[in-house]
Amino acid sequence: MTGPGYDPSPRYPSVGGPVTTGWDGPVAGLPAAPLTLAVDGPATQDWPRLAADLAEHLRARFPGVEALDTATLFAPWETVVERTTSAELPDDPDFARLAEGTLADLLDASEHPEPPAEGVLLVHGPGAALLPHDVLWYADRPKRCAEAEITAGTGRNLGQRTGAGTTRRLFYVDWPLLDRHRDALLARVDRWVDVQDPDVPASVDGATLRRTAADLAARPFRTRPFFNSTSWGGHWAQQELGVNPDAPSTALGYELIAPESGVLLGDGPEAQVEIPFAAVVALHPTEVLGADVHERFGTSFPVRFDYLDTVGGGSLSVHCHPQPEYMSTVFGWPYTQHETYYVMETSGGRSIYLGLHEDVDVEAFHAEAHAAAHEAVPFDITDHVQEHPATAHQLYLVPAGTPHGSGEGNVVLEISATPYLYSLRFYDWLRRDAAGRQRPVHVGHAFRNLDTTRQGKAVHEQLIQDARPQRAGEGWREELIGALPEMFFEVRRLALDAGASAPVRTGGSFHVWTVVEGEAAVFSAGGRTHRLAYAETMVVPAAVGGYTVEAAGRTRLVQALVP
Repeated sequence: MTGPGYDPSPRYPSVGGPVTTGWDGPVAGLPAAPLTLAVDGPATQDWPRLAADLAEHLRARFPGVEALDTATLFAPWETVVERTTSAELPDDPDFARLAEGTLADLLDASEHPEPPAEGVLLVHGPGAALLPHDVLWYADRPKRCAEAEITAGTGRNLGQRTGAGTTRRLFYVDWPLLDRHRDALLARVDRWVDVQDPDVPASVDGATLRRTAADLAARPFRTRPFFNSTSWGGHWAQQELGVNPDAPSTALGYELIAPESGVLLGDGPEAQVEIPFAAVVALHPTEVLGADVHERFGTSFPVRFDYLDTVGGGSLSVHCHPQPEYMSTVFGWPYTQHETYYVMETSGGRSIYLGLHEDVDVEAFHAEAHAAAHEAVPFDITDHVQEHPATAHQLYLVPAGTPHGSGEGNVVLEISATPYLYSLRFYDWLRRDAAGRQRPVHVGHAFRNLDTTRQGKAVHEQLIQDARPQRAGEGWREELIGALPEMFFEVRRLALDAGASAPVRTGGSFHVWTVVEGEAAVFSAGGRTHRLAYAETMVVPAAVGGYTVEAAGRTRLVQALVP
């Protein structure tokens, strides 16, 4: 059941310095001329406007200002494409292998100009930090902005000077290169600038960024959620949580998607800065992840939480995710996309598609899926894939290679491994996109990764598990509701009576929590408290150690951890 209080914009104070708005304060804090100011950042930034606005403020202080756009330093577009095209997926229309190497591999700069004798050389654009400089700023916008612009046809990819970009390059080429580049700068960036509103840029100095990241790594905190629309999307989040009321749907609720999530700093919307959650992890991986998880996963936060909202929408595609070796050798991710579905809300007669029928005819399944994809011939997916009743508060386990999907009318909390861009579709109900084109289906990839052992009675026995008691105290109990040997994370549930308080220890690994029933829970750690309302998700870094979870009314929460 729902409860009031879902906060779509959780904020945390900046530590040791204020959030500054506008360019005047940052410009006033620059050292004396001559100097080179490098302003780095993502490719989809409106760099000409940013440079023009900043140069205007620089001229008010410095007699001479010259600008250098790093776009002129990139290799020709054909060369950029050649250097970032993999042998594994050279012509795939939807997927690409994650780009390797560094941003420097795409630049062909040979000369580095000097600043004017009494002024400033403003080097701006992706890779600006690679040129000699005296001061380094990073001008950022969340990835959701880049995706929206590329989808709308107004954004370009990294190194592209004309034409429209593609989400394929954005996801698999641009973001990996830019993320590695950004993370390498975090320890020395002098100012972090949020330019979501180009009229009013907001920023914190580099020391404040790093102090705040250290503070977050020692306390429970939330990332900023984001709800996206899709052709199958439902309306639960609009109706129950009050988010995005004018959007076509609230299909995908990104509660914690580590590569895209951000954390808001500041006291209010008039002066706030959004920093990437991944930057907090990159600066303090051991504190956030725990030593063992950091050793295994590097700085990749390995678990994600998101909502799949089909209430009043349509059924998801039936798809699977890559087997571990395929994910590594073909797509380039070092770990694969194991998932679980936790059904938070449903109504009578709804379905979860999961696993194959006993003695399934895979060749017939493949033939029908191929005909649907290439000739728009419909077929009954339940001839091959099992259809299970959607039961509220049941967890369905989805190891890699298992066909699955949520039917219409469900709210699924997806608790999964972090890779999230590899849904290999068997069948998408012949659904069409806004332009009238049949949505992509990936029959070749899907059947190469299909785990045919996930069939018959074993599906229910292994993947729809009963809760197993773990711990209990006065007014509370903890249950293990999902674990498999091949899945590196497990899912637990904590049930509390009104007023009950449960002690928890991180045990050297991060925890992620969502309130799935009841109004709210209160987390207490290190003398600080944090309220977590219904449907909200929170990270408890490994460094927190011991903490308590208390409920005002009867409450249930789910928790994911790497044991």
